[in-house]
Amino acid sequence: MHERPALPPEHGAMPPIPANAPPSAATGLDDPRALQILSTEHWSLLSSRSLIWNESFARAGLFLSLLSASVVALSLIGTEREDFLTFALILLPVTLFIGIATFFRLDDANREEALWMAAMNRIRHAYVTMVPAVAERLVSGFTDDPMGVGRSYGLTGDVRYTILHFFVTMPGMIAVVDAVIAAVIAGAAFGKLRMDGMGVGAAAVIVGIVTAVLLGLRSQRAFNSFITRSTPRFPEPPPGTPESPQDGFKRM
Repeated sequence: MHERPALPPEHGAMPPIPANAPPSAATGLDDPRALQILSTEHWSLLSSRSLIWNESFARAGLFLSLLSASVVALSLIGTEREDFLTFALILLPVTLFIGIATFFRLDDANREEALWMAAMNRIRHAYVTMVPAVAERLVSGFTDDPMGVGRSYGLTGDVRYTILHFFVTMPGMIAVVDAVIAAVIAGAAFGKLRMDGMGVGAAAVIVGIVTAVLLGLRSQRAFNSFITRSTPRFPEPPPGTPESPQDGFKRM
């Protein structure tokens, strides 16, 4: 965010802020227009989050529909045909490409959604600055650091996640489906090369596991790196200070 521009010279300097002025006076939030502007921006961010979720569901649904169509097409061809593996090696890679593209878009959407969540926390921080008493009524976080963003997600700790948590997210589920498709493609390719049956199965399983783990590591590192690189403007005060929200959440 950009800093507030200074007033033009013809308007003169801003009047000094009294020593007993409320905290909002030092930030310009005492302006009657500030609440309306912040509320409008809050609703805009909610709309952005809604659009991201709608796009994520639409992309995931499109991919799963394409996967279903591919399976139906292969079943209509029939496994008894000698060129069945050739058809599979033509159709399934295209399906896997759509699946990988869907995974990357959903993964990017998760980071975008975290950014909008941090932005809404900044707006809540402004609300708390205007009326400090509302801090005790807010369940969502009002700081834009990882702890505050995590609290807005309903988490008890940091918003960053582990590789195990990745597989319960939407990108994680798509990654598992992509891994299965990759394993089937590997099995078809090795079968086309007339490899041993046990060797084909083992190679396919290895390809599937490696694909899932690589996608998971990519997602985890990208998201956690994005959160780590973000510089909070309104971080949470250290525990034990009067303005820290942690003590209140521990008592809940």
